[in-house]
Amino acid sequence: MYQCPKEGNVPLQDSELAPGLLAKACSSCGGSWIPPESYEEWQKPQIDPDAPTQVAVLPLSLDVPFQPAGLDNRAALCPDCRSYLVRGRVSLKHTSFYVERCPNCKGIWCDAGEWDILQKLSLDTHIGYLFSAEWQSQVREQENIAREQQAIVDKLGSDIAERIFDLAKLLEDHPNGDFGVAYLMRRFDQ
Repeated sequence: MYQCPKEGNVPLQDSELAPGLLAKACSSCGGSWIPPESYEEWQKPQIDPDAPTQVAVLPLSLDVPFQPAGLDNRAALCPDCRSYLVRGRVSLKHTSFYVERCPNCKGIWCDAGEWDILQKLSLDTHIGYLFSAEWQSQVREQENIAREQQAIVDKLGSDIAERIFDLAKLLEDHPNGDFGVAYLMRRFDQ
């Protein structure tokens, strides 16, 4: 019998996390354990193995009222093989959370509400991607961009900052946008 990796002595009950995806749920914390064989069976018909993994929505732009589970930061053991679960961070606009996976058997633990967010990001079929160096690099890059943009808002106010972000997007998308950037740089060098 599987025990909740976060609550310890609470037995996990059979459940269905998504149509055809069998899981084990904790009645106490609301988390779900997805056995690796169940995930692989559910995942196969839904993905093209030759297509690159694409994040449908940039996580930092996803503005959803989500509060990570109180036990999200708690270290946990795999309910199957008892290895420590490793964590993959997902950063949203106002918060971040961790999805856990067993490095040994590849089972997945989602705290309450995390599966819904993974579905909104179209990452539910590519959970392994959260644990890749590429994903973690993207998370750090997006967080740096968000901090830089917040600093611009703090220094210049939201009205001017929005205009700057819009102008940056226009110049970025224009084939001769570099001329506009050069003009602005010359204006401020004088």
